[in-house]
Amino acid sequence: MNIEKLRKQSASELKDELLQLRRKQFNLRMQQATGQSARTHEFRVARRDIARIKTVLNEMKNADQQTAKSE
Repeated sequence: MNIEKLRKQSASELKDELLQLRRKQFNLRMQQATGQSARTHEFRVARRDIARIKTVLNEMKNADQQTAKSE
């Protein structure tokens, strides 16, 4: 997942994608607990994608607060 693509998306799109990634992360945990998953690298990928989305959402929130202060 590319950070530049994330920055071009709206906040609602990012929240939807965040929800999907959290569901994926949950499913990966369940697969690991039942011994079905051998793809342990996907945990790291999902966790980092979640962090990227949260970072972009925080950047958007901070930018909105800065514009509100300057007005």
